[in-house]
Order: sequence, then structure tokens, then C-alpha cells
Amino acid sequence: MVDPFVSPFVPIIGDVALPALRGSRFLSTQFDAVPVVLVLGALVLYLWAVRRVNRLQPRHRWPVGRTVAWIGALLATSIAIFSFIGVYDGELFYDHMIQHLLLIMVAAPLFAISSPVDVAWRATRGHPAHRWLTTGLRSPVALVLGHPVTAFLLYALVIPLTHLTSWYNYTLLHENVHNAEHLVFLMIGYLFWRQIFGSDPNRYRMHPALQFGYLFLAIPIDTFTGLSLDGASHELFPAYLSLHRTWGPPLVQDLHIGGVIMWVGGDTLMLWPMIPVALRWLHQDERRAVRNDRALDATARGPQSPAVLDASTATEPTRSVP
Repeated sequence: MVDPFVSPFVPIIGDVALPALRGSRFLSTQFDAVPVVLVLGALVLYLWAVRRVNRLQPRHRWPVGRTVAWIGALLATSIAIFSFIGVYDGELFYDHMIQHLLLIMVAAPLFAISSPVDVAWRATRGHPAHRWLTTGLRSPVALVLGHPVTAFLLYALVIPLTHLTSWYNYTLLHENVHNAEHLVFLMIGYLFWRQIFGSDPNRYRMHPALQFGYLFLAIPIDTFTGLSLDGASHELFPAYLSLHRTWGPPLVQDLHIGGVIMWVGGDTLMLWPMIPVALRWLHQDERRAVRNDRALDATARGPQSPAVLDASTATEPTRSVP
């Protein structure tokens, strides 16, 4: 008989510390049913959608690169959750930071590149689900969630709150909450990175210059969080005190290592996408300059020149809500 006064939440920190993380322990794994089902289900559904799109639209096949990105995102998620990183996320703070960076800064942008909403919208053509999905994409909730300001604010709030407040300690004591937090990181990361990568329908499309500034302004968020952890003079999360771990770095040093990982690792992973965004900005300006030069040359030849008409009607491609 189940005691109704026993909490359904199970702490991720046990009464006894795990063995030292060395040697064969780097090969340790954990496979909980729910995460395994979610990962495998996501893989099967995406591959099914790709196959259906390629069958329905053989002349406009789904790009292989996006499928590879989806598989890579699921692989990064699996490494973060199922490998030794997931096994020791309740033992070492710096291991926990590696896990979070894998989810937010590696898996999430790959999910954005893979454009799951776009492939779902194309795969459901001819099915009632297509109409439902289109209605959902046009809903006020979707419009708010798709806005770059919303994505930025969510990222700016979630990162410090989940790493610098008592919420972090709460997730250490409640495994179900901790597992749900992984999904939150992936969702927030996806909303953030879809403003930069992918082809998912979105009414708001930023110019590459704004995308560059968007990423640049996000760097201080990770910097502030990492420096705050690195500057701590005592253990911030009491749950770690109950471990009595006899191996690895001392608690405060572990906190500092995690802060440096968040600071340096987070900033580095935020900087690399700025390179393709800068190239996109440069190429777009070059194309605009070419169009303007053609328009000026055509103007000198006469107002009815085809080049004038082409330049006057040329517009930038957009990703809009279908």
C-alpha cells in the first residue's frame, strides 16, 4: 500500500555519493523509460515526416542537411541525459553545467536548423492536421512565442533563474522536476535559435544585422551567470552538502569550475553562430548593391528597361506564417 504522505518526487542526489568519475566510469549510462521513448519517438516521427514530404513533393525534397541536424540534436540530447554526464549531474556541479550547455547551446540550435514545424506542415498536406497546424501557427500564442523579443526575454530570464536561485537546489531534490527542466531548456533554446536558423514558419524575420546584434546582446547573459558562480565564496546549493563526496574538486571549487564552463563555454558557443550570420549580412548587402547597380545602369538606358522593372519589384525572401 502506497503511503499518501510520501512525496512522489525522487531526489537525484542519493544518500551515498557515486564512485569517483574516472576510468570505466566514463562509460556509465542510464536509460529511463520516458526520455528514451521521447527521443526514439521524435526520431521516428521526423523520419516519417521527411519520407512523406519527399513522396508528396518529389521535386521539392526535404534537405538532407536538416535531417542530419535533427539526428545530431537527438544525439546531443542523448549524450547529455543518458551518458556519464547524466549519471553524474547530481554529483558534480560542473558536470551539470556541461549538460545544460549541451541542451541549450548544441541540441537546441540543431533542432532549430532541422525546422520541425516546417516539415510537419509540409508532411500533413491533404490531412485535417494540416488545417489544425496552420490555425495554430496563426494563433496569438504562436505569434507571441515566435517574436524575437519573447525568445530573447525567455532566454535572459531562464538562464540566471535556473542557475543562481534556489530553483537549482529544488531540481536536485526532485528528479521529476529536473527531468522536466531538460525539456524547458530545449524549448527555450529552440525558440531562441529559430530566430537565427531554420525555415520554420515565422511572421517575424530579422535582418542579419539584427540577428548579429541579437546574439551579441545574449552573450552577457551567460557571462553574468558564469561570473556570479565563479565569484561565489561558499556552496550555494545545500543539496550538495548532503553528498559527503570524498573525491573530485571541493564543493566551492566545483562551483567555480562550473561557472567558468558557463562563462567561457557559453560565450564561445554563442559566438560561433555569429560567423555565418555575419557572412549572411555581407552577402545580402552585396546582392542589394548589385541590384542597385543594375537599376542605375538600366535607368541610364531608359525607364522601361527590363532591369529597372526587375529591380523595382525585387524583394527579400521571407519565412512567413503559411
